[in-house]
Amino acid sequence: MKKQKNKGLIIVFTGNGKGKTTAALGVAMRMIGHGKKVVMVQFLKSGSGESQAAKKFGSAFKIWSLGKGFTWQHSPAENKKIVREAWRKCREILKDPRYALAIFDEINYCMEYKLLDPQKVIQELRKKTNAKHVILTGNGLPGEILDVADLVTEMKCIRHPFQNSLPAQAGIEF
Repeated sequence: MKKQKNKGLIIVFTGNGKGKTTAALGVAMRMIGHGKKVVMVQFLKSGSGESQAAKKFGSAFKIWSLGKGFTWQHSPAENKKIVREAWRKCREILKDPRYALAIFDEINYCMEYKLLDPQKVIQELRKKTNAKHVILTGNGLPGEILDVADLVTEMKCIRHPFQNSLPAQAGIEF
């Protein structure tokens, strides 16, 4: 088999288990370790622990937390507005040569909830430069995205603290 040149990968972390964003952050740490810049757009989160930690990396890691929390806490119109703004930022980032890795955190949920069209996401991903890696996280992976991804990992929940009525904990869930 002939060895191919490096190319910017489309990576997906999905599934009902924890660890999707954490896996993406692990890749981000590797990129930063290689002297590359990373950017993340958080579609649903705001004020997350990861956005606070990213500030410590200076210009190497930028996070745009554009969400306002759980979708059920906001009107459909407000959710659509939030997702539209986050997607606009993602399209800018896909064209920005400064970043070697772009993470679109919880974008899969937005496609699953019909707040974002998977075909439009694919159309923009196909325009990215060959050097840019992109990670898509969130449950509810659309089949169309599965077809264009280079690497897909599904997290499976075996046990979760919520099952024992334990609330989300700072540093673990956010």
